[in-house]
Amino acid sequence: MNLLAATTNPHKLAEIRALLAGLPVRVETLAAHPALGAPEETGTTFAANARLKAAYYGSRSGLRAVADDSGLEIDALDGAPGVRSARFNGASYPQKFAAIYELLRARGVAGSAARFVCAVAVADGERIVFEARGVVEGRIAGAPAGGGGFGYDPIFFYPPYGRTLAELSPAEKAAISHRGQAFRALRGFLQTTPRGR
Repeated sequence: MNLLAATTNPHKLAEIRALLAGLPVRVETLAAHPALGAPEETGTTFAANARLKAAYYGSRSGLRAVADDSGLEIDALDGAPGVRSARFNGASYPQKFAAIYELLRARGVAGSAARFVCAVAVADGERIVFEARGVVEGRIAGAPAGGGGFGYDPIFFYPPYGRTLAELSPAEKAAISHRGQAFRALRGFLQTTPRGR
């Protein structure tokens, strides 16, 4: 089975390929389909954006398409940056981190409970045939730490390990991450569901 991964993020692609390794699935990338363009992510939830992207790429590529939408929710910031995580203040992640710490200081908060959320959807054409959600709970670290991972990982402290996600090995992160949870559910779906369903 060919599966189009609806992301241009090389870190996400590497995680997806690792999580689906060993299945009779060939993960294609958007780089092989440059004429498809990209949809506007107008959803107000992670699940809505994942469905929107999966249906868009599934209907235009002729392939089963998998899309995810994920981000960071910070309780003390009323759930921000949420679905705007990738577009949140600043072009670089260090700028985004600085903005988050400034917003927390402005609210008189040193840290906050937070979570990473990942919604995954698979489409055959425009029809959504599978959805899953993964959540990992933690808190905002006192300062960024770690050189691994990507995105907001350096500021997301995971209490059971006593480290940020950026301080974990790829295997440690995959075992507990929001994306790992959602794509393991997808793996189970692909193992048990024929292409035609």
